[in-house]
Amino acid sequence: MTDTGAVPAIDLNADLAEGDELATSDLALLGLVTSASVACGFHAGSRASMRRAAAECVARGVSIGAHISYRDREGFGRRTQDPAHDRLADDVIEQWETLVEEAAAVGAFVSYVKPHGALYHRMAADPEVAAVVVEALTTRCAVLVAPPGSAVAAPARAASMRLVIEGFCDRGYGPDGALVARGDAGAMIEEPEAVAERARSLAIDRGVPAVDGSWVALDVETLCMHGDGPGADRTGRAVRAALESAGVAVRPFTGTPSTGPSMAIGQP
Repeated sequence: MTDTGAVPAIDLNADLAEGDELATSDLALLGLVTSASVACGFHAGSRASMRRAAAECVARGVSIGAHISYRDREGFGRRTQDPAHDRLADDVIEQWETLVEEAAAVGAFVSYVKPHGALYHRMAADPEVAAVVVEALTTRCAVLVAPPGSAVAAPARAASMRLVIEGFCDRGYGPDGALVARGDAGAMIEEPEAVAERARSLAIDRGVPAVDGSWVALDVETLCMHGDGPGADRTGRAVRAALESAGVAVRPFTGTPSTGPSMAIGQP
């Protein structure tokens, strides 16, 4: 989390564009978040939804990120995969370049990468996969989103890549600071008021209670809300209101709008 004087600041992001067309719920969330992680087609989404999402981000001044994943539409990118490292690198690059192309078509640029699902967790725990992701992105993107304590921290630092630490206000945490596995008790927080309170706690108190009641310290710069659940826009409104009423400045961690000169594909 960043801090300007006595005013705490946080970015609010959502995973979006996971259908063939941009959903009504996506449009609602884009009015509330400051960064949007756009599905790049491997776990969900389409070129049409990417382009529309980028255009809507430009209209709202929302930063755009590439939500890359394993090649797994059937499993929504949440199944464990083990592709060869060169194949994974090619897949990372393909997804980045596809979103960059669609964003450029509407005068937008992509400012960060956030892996999705199984790749997000594998990158955080496996130094070899982390190194592959960083190497694939080094000349393409300078900002990577990851969870606290991620194995990607060392290769990102070595590559002079900025690592943005992410917290989840609609997910449960274990006492070790790891997300509770989907399907386990306490994994998902669904009541909007509870999600909003956790967002406030992450931004102000720099942590949340774990599922066992112990305290988990989490110093994060961006908070994620999932856009694929029922009532996502209602939850988003509650979160935004809670942060603002607590005196938190909600703004993009990139510090830049979604239009401007984009890093050329394949160039440093």
